[in-house]
Amino acid sequence: EKTHKDFFTQFKIHPQHTHTHTLITQNYTHTHIFHKYIHKRMECEGHSHDHEHTDDAGASLRSEINFPGVYCLNELTPNSGRAVLKPHDERFSIHPNLISQYDPDDDPELLLHVPFTESVSIKTVTVKGRFSVDGGVDDDGNVTGTAAPKTVKVYANRQDLDFETVRELEPHATIDLLPPEHGEEFGDGTIDYPLRPAGRFQGVSCVTLYFPDNYAMGEEDDGEEEDKVQTEITFVGLKGKGMNVKRRAVECVYETRGMKKDHKVPDEMGGSHFV
Repeated sequence: EKTHKDFFTQFKIHPQHTHTHTLITQNYTHTHIFHKYIHKRMECEGHSHDHEHTDDAGASLRSEINFPGVYCLNELTPNSGRAVLKPHDERFSIHPNLISQYDPDDDPELLLHVPFTESVSIKTVTVKGRFSVDGGVDDDGNVTGTAAPKTVKVYANRQDLDFETVRELEPHATIDLLPPEHGEEFGDGTIDYPLRPAGRFQGVSCVTLYFPDNYAMGEEDDGEEEDKVQTEITFVGLKGKGMNVKRRAVECVYETRGMKKDHKVPDEMGGSHFV
């Protein structure tokens, strides 16, 4: 019968140097031992944990967001999509939050559109929920819980997107989000997901985040229809750099009908004629 100590000795890793990514089960003799996927003080694969307002990915782009132009489709509370674009130091607050509308016949999708006041280069995106699945069903059979988003699809420089369009359109990036419990292991950090390929997210005037599913949307068993659980998001953050290219309105004067006297052209003899 193997023990936890035997497991750590086998891989020559001290138990204090472990880092949880997924929980897997090993069936040792007469004993089921739950152990962790080992990571010996290495960076998490495919993402980093954010502890600071500014890091190698750049600064928060919140100051570059054109908030009056932000909108979210299928949000339960008006302007709650705008509200979760919080300051960096409020990223752990659970309110205000963004929750999808409840409809037993539709998936709990969310589509968040974020325009900027100037062209930006986006390096990372951060999405935080409360729990993988929180709550349940009340006495009347209504779903009362929420679930963290599981996937986000990212589109740059598209201002014409809705649910019907994004279901068919290839995203510029697709990110598989880790459950919120993953970030809680670090106490004071959130997860920055890099946007790749990076070239697609330079010179960005707007970005759209599509959340098609959540952690409560598992596979259907025995053909039974699963309960629809609303998606909940408590924080969305974007990091990168502004490109100092402001979007400005251009003042132009148009003629409804050209006037000959305003369009004199010199001729070969030094005089002028009208066009």
